[in-house]
Amino acid sequence: MDRVGRTDRAPAPAPTERTEPAAPAGRTAPAGRTEPAGRGVPRPGRRGVLVTGAAAAFTVGGVSFASATPSYEGEETRVVRDTLPPGSPDYVYLPVEVPRGVREFHASYTYVRPVLPSGTLGNALDIGVFDERGTDLGGKGFRGWSGGARAEFFIRADDATPGYHPGPIRAGTWHIALGPYTIAPQGLPYEVTITLRYGPTPPTPEPVYPPERAKGRGRAWYRGDCHLHSWFSDGRRTPAEIAALARAAGLDFIHTSEHNTHAGHAHWAPLAGDDLLILTGEEVTTRNGHVLALGTDPGTFIDWRYRARENRFGRFAREIRRANGLVVPAHPHATCIGCTWKFGLGDADAVEVWNGPYTPDDEVSLQAWDSAIARGRWTPAMGNSDAHRHPDPVGTPQTVVLADDLTREAILEGIRKGRSYVAESKAVSLSFSVKGGRGEYAGIGERLRVDDDTPVVVRLEVWGAPNCSVRLVTDQGVLHTAPLPPSGTGAVEWRTTPSYATYVRGEVRRAVVTPGVPGPLAAFTNPVFLGRRD
Repeated sequence: MDRVGRTDRAPAPAPTERTEPAAPAGRTAPAGRTEPAGRGVPRPGRRGVLVTGAAAAFTVGGVSFASATPSYEGEETRVVRDTLPPGSPDYVYLPVEVPRGVREFHASYTYVRPVLPSGTLGNALDIGVFDERGTDLGGKGFRGWSGGARAEFFIRADDATPGYHPGPIRAGTWHIALGPYTIAPQGLPYEVTITLRYGPTPPTPEPVYPPERAKGRGRAWYRGDCHLHSWFSDGRRTPAEIAALARAAGLDFIHTSEHNTHAGHAHWAPLAGDDLLILTGEEVTTRNGHVLALGTDPGTFIDWRYRARENRFGRFAREIRRANGLVVPAHPHATCIGCTWKFGLGDADAVEVWNGPYTPDDEVSLQAWDSAIARGRWTPAMGNSDAHRHPDPVGTPQTVVLADDLTREAILEGIRKGRSYVAESKAVSLSFSVKGGRGEYAGIGERLRVDDDTPVVVRLEVWGAPNCSVRLVTDQGVLHTAPLPPSGTGAVEWRTTPSYATYVRGEVRRAVVTPGVPGPLAAFTNPVFLGRRD
């Protein structure tokens, strides 16, 4: 998610008339292709096929190309123009009949962006592509997605635009996927230009993925940022730039989380090292919220083409887990269109409570998360930067995980069990525990199993948080507050019993900015539970 709303989109001029290049000698140039070769949402008398199983979608009339002769190495172009009316389906598929002998598939698009009164939604159109294996939900035909971040893309056997998968251009029916994100009242006029280039097919390189283990320090606290975007989706940084910023931010691990594509997984391997573990995954970006497929097996694709009303998310949550990843709803109370999480937390392994620099929607997420804990429905919390471009800081915030080692398996296990806290930067560290009178001990994400009337001591130690105060929060609310020394290093203790507090968690807060509203977080912990009852 871009914190200002949607992803960056290059200005899209109104569609213009285009002509095709002349055919090479010995071939006949196709005629009439500057007229629309396909139409948008079918209306009476118009050709179209409703696709079930991939949100609300239509397949429209397509385009075809002549088969190449073995010696032909030229190119052919087709242009499709149409207008999508308000209320169009989430996805519109443009079939492209691809003949044998194609070396490169290239597509570009433009659409009209009218000037509209304040408060009226304008036009925004996403794009991607599926190959001859089809558009089935969760199928194998996915070849790439750039959303609204790019105006064109190409695919060859040996290379592809970031966000798209290299591989052979096999003959059959491909589909350009158009996603009308928002549509102006007067409709969304668009133009898609498809160019096929013919010639020999180069070999496809075998992908090499990041290792699943870094050197580590044995059982220790490891810092990570699990929500980052590069130029493989709508980010503006290269993977190398992100890795350098991660190291500078004191991170031990990071996670690739591009919107609706896993095409970047094989491009991170050279950037991993003994000091930096790189996990692979995806930010599954639906129309009803975003979810991190965190730490999935490299090369795993998780589909996003469904809404909450279709009751399909459980299937894809299971796919994430089958790929050894975690299901982590992102920025659940973000206010941008389509960003608020509406699938519930029943399938979640963790939840991203803090996303980027602390804002009011993070406070809403924190309070909703805390209320769920009080109801007995704890989902471990995370915090991530969601950094896209300069000056977005990588590692603000960062999740600090207690793990047995710096490996994919150990880090994911620590996140799943809630053995973690969230800090705004590498400067802030803390220790949080509860002890009983007979040596019983529980740390973050654990339970202190003592009788309800047993006195216990809660201790929170903080380093690196000047001008902050600490708060101890239970199911009853904030029951203890104390300022930290000016140095930002200090400790507080508080005594309670399990009958008085069913859980306790720690917060480190900066100074109040708005009277009556808590100051921004500098850090917070997952809870420690008290008592014998789970």
